[in-house]
Amino acid sequence: MVKQSTKGAIAFVAAFALLIVAAMWLGREQADGRTVVTVRLWDKAVAAAYRTSLDEFERRHPQIHVDVRVVAYANYAIKLRTDVAGDGADDLFWVDGTYFGDYAQAGKLRSVDDALGPGAKTAWAPAVVEQFSRDGTLWAVPQLWDPGVVLYYNKTLLAKAGVSAQDLAAARWDPDPARDSFLPLVQKLAERSSWGFGAFEDLQSTILPFIGSAGGQLQDGERFVLENPKTQTALQYVVDLINRWHVAPSAGDTNINPGFTLEQFLHGKLAIFESGPYNLATIHQNADFPWGLTAAPAGPAGRATVANGVSVALNARSPHPEAAREVLAWLGSAEANAALGESGAAVPAVTLATGSWTKHWQDLGVDTEPFFAVPARIPSPRGARFAAAAQAGKPILDEMFSGRLAVPEAARRYDATANEVISS
Repeated sequence: MVKQSTKGAIAFVAAFALLIVAAMWLGREQADGRTVVTVRLWDKAVAAAYRTSLDEFERRHPQIHVDVRVVAYANYAIKLRTDVAGDGADDLFWVDGTYFGDYAQAGKLRSVDDALGPGAKTAWAPAVVEQFSRDGTLWAVPQLWDPGVVLYYNKTLLAKAGVSAQDLAAARWDPDPARDSFLPLVQKLAERSSWGFGAFEDLQSTILPFIGSAGGQLQDGERFVLENPKTQTALQYVVDLINRWHVAPSAGDTNINPGFTLEQFLHGKLAIFESGPYNLATIHQNADFPWGLTAAPAGPAGRATVANGVSVALNARSPHPEAAREVLAWLGSAEANAALGESGAAVPAVTLATGSWTKHWQDLGVDTEPFFAVPARIPSPRGARFAAAAQAGKPILDEMFSGRLAVPEAARRYDATANEVISS
């Protein structure tokens, strides 16, 4: 049995520890008296670029120290949700477009319009501003974005199949074989490699570009509308590439390993890999064959892709709102944001800083223009309950991509399942 005196000592120590933690949280000051502002994100490469930029910020603001904290992406959203709910999140933290609305609605974020003024948003990529706005109010400062999805291609495999980059750039997919010039190219490529095209269950690199170029929709507002006829046309085409024409890897591999198509491309077994700039550095560093990139194929409604961004939000419960606001303003400036592009780590979402990224890759011999040459974009996913709804519907998409569930039935079940989560 624990003695009463021991219980008292334990209680005293625990209380003292809590006081220390509370003091650190409420004060967050270093021994030299500087205010400590914390920034949470999930990317180590960007964190390193941030550090370079924030060192300059601290030189100009000697009363503030900025502590950059990296949380692994796999745990990021769950940990952030827990910390925000308990008012223990960092002063500033990264958010993506699918869950920031939760925090804004719950009063956990200070709006950018309030913190920096409504005119600040004109400096940032409009597609990202739109993604992180609700009812005309912007809730996070754009930091980086993926302006478009392209086709990465293996030049050696294209040459063996007699397919040119110009052929790919002019290709059009269509459910009408008389109008479809994309499938014949992919079939020729599949004869010279394990697979011609990397179609798989990936929202940003496959599903949304095909839906957009079909003239379909993923969502109407926040509700899912996969039963849209044009959306089903796109889904059927992708599923057929896998299960009817066998020019893409089996869903048995890609459903359980989303990185499978990238791996096969890097191993020289996949001729065309559809993706965004987020895989550019990996391909540049690891591909041991000549490669290039060109626009994603047009569809019945023309060429379309999706833009997706990451932004930094200001914690409404920050104990140092003015210091945190100063850091937020810095991160939203062209000078600070250019550090992301100079390293090649990400495409800066501050418009005037984008050139730092394109120059980095041009110096390495990579023309990045196809990422930006996009005539139309389908809206990126949105909704406070999007992530939960998508997770609930994933088993249905798994069955559809595997060819075990017909597209119309899968679309009906997915809409019913996901929208029930949205409404809960």
